[in-house]
Amino acid sequence: MTNSTQVVVIGGGQAGLAAGYHLRRKKLDFVILDAQPEPGGAWRHAWDSLHLFSPAAFSSLPGRLMPAQPGEEYPDAGHVVDYLTAYEQRYDLPVQRPVRVRAVRPDAGRLRVESDAGAWTAGAVVSATGTWWRPFLPAVAGREVFAGRQLHTTGYRRPADFTGQRVVVVGGGNSGAQIAADLAASGGVDLIWVTQRPPRYLADDIDGRALFDAATARRRALDAGTADTGGVASLGDIVAVPPVRAARDTGLLKAQPMFERLTRDGVLWADGTSARADAVIWCTGFRPALSHLAPLGLRGTRGHIATEGTRVIGEPRLHLLGYGDWTGPASATLIGVGRPAREAAAQIAALLS
Repeated sequence: MTNSTQVVVIGGGQAGLAAGYHLRRKKLDFVILDAQPEPGGAWRHAWDSLHLFSPAAFSSLPGRLMPAQPGEEYPDAGHVVDYLTAYEQRYDLPVQRPVRVRAVRPDAGRLRVESDAGAWTAGAVVSATGTWWRPFLPAVAGREVFAGRQLHTTGYRRPADFTGQRVVVVGGGNSGAQIAADLAASGGVDLIWVTQRPPRYLADDIDGRALFDAATARRRALDAGTADTGGVASLGDIVAVPPVRAARDTGLLKAQPMFERLTRDGVLWADGTSARADAVIWCTGFRPALSHLAPLGLRGTRGHIATEGTRVIGEPRLHLLGYGDWTGPASATLIGVGRPAREAAAQIAALLS
């Protein structure tokens, strides 16, 4: 059976919900298809100790402030899941789940969205699948021979899972620093933290509010054709959230250079130094989860899909939302996704009018 609607939103996490909010305000008929069985998007799958970088009031989707979490300046992931669940209910957003989208194709002047729950045709599609579902693993020599456990950020939950083990955490970004700090503070894990370059911590008083302002200023500069401010990257790589700051300041969080290869029982550096390891956690980032768009043939150099704002240049009926600065300043954040979602909804409304 094929359904028909004006807009299909693919993904029911924070970006998909922000899109739904603005599409509703434009009085458009739409459906949100979410592959997950429950609300909350990627936040439902985060590690136990994860907290936001910003206070609740600065971590909100359009239309409704996130309530403060009692006893926490920076809300945890569970609080975010509760907020997204309540947001979806408050605006009665038409989310269907679990629905896994397999492909988007042209179809007689419209777009056809094919899924394991049937097909939809629409005048426009918003892809809001994020990056969590496409973890990146670097091509490091020896990965296939290491006999210990290997997992990505997406598979990490708590230090208790590694009690009594030596764990190598790879990555000098926020997830690497936070997971390394989590393990170091537990007291029951022997930690080795490795990074490509010495860790670059942001000033201790910088949180998500300043990061959003920096990302917005960069986008405005680029739009105006003035000098690139560098955005968040110019400030550093790691937000010194309280657990990271505590581990750093007490000497528990010390980074070593990246190793050259994995061996059967550990890691080996270029100078011949080696270390035994029971597990490796790859905190090495993500790529946009866009395989469902392959039939449209939009990928260019290095797999990039060219956009103007959120609108795909090669297919103006398609918008990409929530993939980072690529599709809007800080658009992979709760506070940052609202503006590009509003602009996408406005362009879609004009297209369909």
